[in-house]
Parts: sequence; structure tokens; C-alpha cells
Amino acid sequence: MAESDAWRGKVGGMTDEEVGEFLKGPHLCRLACLDEDGWPYIVPLWYQYRDGGYYVIPRARSVWAKHIQRDPRVHICVDIWETMQKVMAKGRAEIVEEPNTGGKWVEIATEMSLRYLGENGPKYLEPTLVEPRWLIFMKPDSQMTWQGVDWAGRYKHAKW
Repeated sequence: MAESDAWRGKVGGMTDEEVGEFLKGPHLCRLACLDEDGWPYIVPLWYQYRDGGYYVIPRARSVWAKHIQRDPRVHICVDIWETMQKVMAKGRAEIVEEPNTGGKWVEIATEMSLRYLGENGPKYLEPTLVEPRWLIFMKPDSQMTWQGVDWAGRYKHAKW
């Protein structure tokens, strides 16, 4: 990359290592599912990337959890503006736990609280542990990544 193009950052798809490092950050994801009328329903939320996929933890009354229970097809997008990095994944979500207190979701929610809120995360989480939550996991069927300021070659009609 020419010095004059340094402002573009590293351009192109991310390696598996870069994806793993990126997904460790405290970035929100947007999860898209289909509502009861077949319309896209998108919700920003915390996620935990582990076991080769994405865990999300809806509250018991989260309407989008019911949407996923009815139709498990979802898309997840995690992106940040500063480095123009993004990871987009699609797959079928699995209901690991229906609303409960004290399930496997507690361990994952604790990890999330520390990642998103630092040392004060448990102070936020602990008073809410009496509230039932779902645990949902999505292992991607496909995943696309990008970083930097440029167009992917497949979108270009001419050389710039």
C-alpha cells in the first residue's frame, strides 16, 4: 500500500486470527430474524463468540426470542466504524435453554458483563440474576468479513 493510501487501513477480508481478535472486543452485534409476518426484525445486543459461534441471551419476554423459536434463520452483523471492520454471519439459531434462572446462560452472561462493562460488569449483572433468560446459539453456515476503506474487487467495474 502506498504511503498516501495509509488512511485506508488494512484492506480486505480478515484472517481467522483477526476475526477471533475482533470478536473479543466489546462491540454490539445486530441480530436479524423474521417476525410472525415474515418481516425482518433487527435487534442490537451483546454476544459472546465461543464454541465456533455466537451466544446471545434474550430476556424471558424478548419478542425476538419467540421469533427465533418459530423460525431459526438468523443473520448477525458485528461492525465498528473506526477500522471499518465487519463480520457478518448467517445460520440457524439453536435454543439451548428456554427462559430459566441459574442455567448455563449465567456463566456466559458473566463473561459478557466483564467484556462489555469491565470490572463493574458483575455489579450490573448480579441483581438481575433472578430474571429468567433464554440461551441461544448460532453456529454460522457462512461468514463474511471485511476491513479497511476500499471496495471489494467484485463490486468494481473499472480499475481505479
